[in-house]
Amino acid sequence: MGMILGKITVETPKYELLASTGDYEIRKYSPSVIAEVTYDPTQFNSDKDGGFMILANYIGALGKPMNAKPEKIEMTAPVITKTASEKIAMTAPVVTKSGVGETLTMGFILPSKYVKAEDAPRPLDERVVIREEGERKYGVVRFSGVARDEVVAEKVEKLKACLERDGYKVAGDFVLGRYNPPWTLPPLRTNEVMIPVE
Repeated sequence: MGMILGKITVETPKYELLASTGDYEIRKYSPSVIAEVTYDPTQFNSDKDGGFMILANYIGALGKPMNAKPEKIEMTAPVITKTASEKIAMTAPVVTKSGVGETLTMGFILPSKYVKAEDAPRPLDERVVIREEGERKYGVVRFSGVARDEVVAEKVEKLKACLERDGYKVAGDFVLGRYNPPWTLPPLRTNEVMIPVE
């Protein structure tokens, strides 16, 4: 029942709150290990969340884990998605934008017991990449509802303007973190737009 009502009961990434305004927070995230898949949504009937099942199979969310141990890995939140303008040496809460031939990267932040990439079970699906992400700083805005493209774009533009107004330097593209499963009632969903800052 908690998942339908938006209660987040899984591990979330550790961060230090550096600043908080009425418009956003500045957070410093601890290093983490991420399982990622990069794909063209047209491979999944234009479903921008098509990579989810690949990652869910890797951790064993739907049955036998598709990793070399095989070890069931606990789900965490948020699920992170971002657009990829080029092939990325895999990095890391889901980012959606529309565009033909667009490549997306979806990532699951693995539980904190995995400190190094080699600590995580090796994926059986070669599309899944395990990588480490170091300490990072983000400007973050939280919002509820369905993270539709137009809503996310509006949040990104407002967050960028607020960060620049307050003297922060944007250091990369945004990522979208979604904390709840799709069956959570939309007004109770937790989403975050995160923009790296210096």
